[in-house]
Amino acid sequence: MSDFRLRVFEAVARHLSFTKAARELFVTQPAVTKHIHEMEKHYGQRLLERRGNRVALTEAGRLLQSHAEAVATADQQLADQLLTLRDPDEAAGRLRLGASTTLCQYVLPGVLPAFQARYPNVQLTLANANSEHIAEALLRGELDLGFVEGRSRSRDLHYELLLPDELVAVRRATSAGPPTTPLPLAEALAHPLVLRERGSGTLEVLEFALRELKTKLSTLQVAFYFDNTEAIKGYLEAAPDALGFVSRRALARELAAGLLEIVPIEDLHLPRQFEAVWVQGKQLPRAAQRFLSFAQQQLKQLS
Repeated sequence: MSDFRLRVFEAVARHLSFTKAARELFVTQPAVTKHIHEMEKHYGQRLLERRGNRVALTEAGRLLQSHAEAVATADQQLADQLLTLRDPDEAAGRLRLGASTTLCQYVLPGVLPAFQARYPNVQLTLANANSEHIAEALLRGELDLGFVEGRSRSRDLHYELLLPDELVAVRRATSAGPPTTPLPLAEALAHPLVLRERGSGTLEVLEFALRELKTKLSTLQVAFYFDNTEAIKGYLEAAPDALGFVSRRALARELAAGLLEIVPIEDLHLPRQFEAVWVQGKQLPRAAQRFLSFAQQQLKQLS
């Protein structure tokens, strides 16, 4: 029920972008500009500073941003409480999810349609970033619930198992097929490597395992770092000498089509966990509780 102009300002202040705010709110950029001008006229002072294509908050803008965030939180809490009175088993309102790339591409999309059918009053958004950035967004209050991979932990966040996973070494399919016996570690790591970027849970798991085997990533030949698994798979299909490391769950289509093959490596085992994560000590919104429970039930059969 809050003033739509306040929602527009909050989106601009959060993104520091008129274009991104317009996209989020499904309005035109001129409409966003008009709302901001009206608010500045109402308060009698500048809320934003325009520096070319960049936007920055003034002191008054930062004060209004804090107020807008408090209003949005209070409005959502009221909506949740009213819904609870009407239907204790229902969930509604905005739910801001964030997931690391593997989860966003290969795990959660299969859950979303069934959840939307069960809870049509929940307005879902799903942000895609690496595990490090998802954690940061949660701590900034930009997400309600996150899903990550990797080994790093923040004391300020609570983690809960969602699904076990495994990383595997993979290369372009050969006429001889996958090795019948595991390759020696040194032989496998002599290939040009195609890896995920810094901050990703995938790279973190690989680095930790190599460290346990007294091997530093910095001593290896890395052909390319990518920020998503699809790019790694595409690179491998075009580079017969390269070796990549990706989630086994991301390979079903390529293995079935004979485009890629898994390469076992001696002594290198890369199990990991996909986990739900939220701010420590903070109660999850009802919609987030419903989504986490629903996702865990749906994904049990994949464990």
